Amino acid sequence: MAEINPLSGELLYGKVLTPSGIIENGVIAVSSEQIHYVGETESLPAAYAEWNSVSKKEGLFIPGFVDVHVHGGAGYDFMYSDAEGLDSITKFHCSQGTTTMLATTMTAPKAAIDRVLSEITAYRSHTMPYAQLAGVHLEGPFISPKWPGAQNPEHIVLANIDWLEEWETEFPGLIRQVTLAPEREGALAAISWLRTHGITAALGHTDATYDEVITAADAGLNQAVHAFNAMTPLHHRKPGTVGAVLGDHRIRAELIGDGIHVHPAVVSILAQLKGEDNLILITDAMSAAGLSDGEYKIGDLPVIVHNGIATLKEHPESLAGSTLTMIKGYRFLVQEVGLSLQAASRAASMTPAVSLGLERVIGSLEAGKRGDILLLDSELNLCDVWIQGNKVTF
Repeated sequence: MAEINPLSGELLYGKVLTPSGIIENGVIAVSSEQIHYVGETESLPAAYAEWNSVSKKEGLFIPGFVDVHVHGGAGYDFMYSDAEGLDSITKFHCSQGTTTMLATTMTAPKAAIDRVLSEITAYRSHTMPYAQLAGVHLEGPFISPKWPGAQNPEHIVLANIDWLEEWETEFPGLIRQVTLAPEREGALAAISWLRTHGITAALGHTDATYDEVITAADAGLNQAVHAFNAMTPLHHRKPGTVGAVLGDHRIRAELIGDGIHVHPAVVSILAQLKGEDNLILITDAMSAAGLSDGEYKIGDLPVIVHNGIATLKEHPESLAGSTLTMIKGYRFLVQEVGLSLQAASRAASMTPAVSLGLERVIGSLEAGKRGDILLLDSELNLCDVWIQGNKVTF
């Protein structure tokens, strides 16, 4: 346990969701440095009794959500945002329970991606008041033109290790995940390069066969973006990308938990097959998240949002990201799919933290970890958010 400063923390009382279960009469001792104690109230060390900021709450404390696939929100898109826009995106999603996130790009010209990486680097060099940007997720441009989804096919290119090396040299450690089509020329070498550099290699927007995905997993592929969407489907004689994702334990599966992109029954099947350690809740939220229906853009493509569902204006059959938030996705997993509070929390917090290599820092409520904490009421509505032990005011 870390050294205690008796004048610089807060005590949070209530039910506490921990990796070993829910503590009914629990307490969290947290400071701006870290969580110092999580456990039964009657076992709280005496030294904490002198802390001068005591907050007694009713409800359930869970770890902050970690969203590794989100394009924007509150009217802003990561592809075009300056510091003001990044504040707006991170503030909105923080107000919905996200405490850590990856700024996710679109398939775009290299110069546009360069600009995003530079902007995120500058933003991260200062104190981030809301959801913490842990880095960048490049969704493309190394995808399949056969499955562009809401990505602009004009900018799709083959995997380019020279670009990856340039970005890693100029922005070391910033890129945390790259989504690509593993069947395309150069993809296997890129996957190997990514994993050597500790970057998640994810398949997505892909025409890969089952065998091609297994070969990619042998090379290090370890994640699938928005499972079932923009990939070859499951067929009993041609298992496709989906069959490989379902059957290979080396591949974590992202899930857009809105009940629109994937039916709840299929989500249940996915959760059963992947288990608690390989399911990742994401939003894939675009700029319209938090706003009313209307016309927007995702990257450089026009989008229509109707009844909260985002589709491409020119191809209304194609979903274009979502307007989902993590707290809504968490409730969906529990209330519609039937996952336990613990299993849903693992998908929303711990497993994405593992994907980022940050499981020792975030993802669960344990002593020594960062104080990213949410308070939910009995209906799983979000009441309060703490970032790094500090309650956030919206």
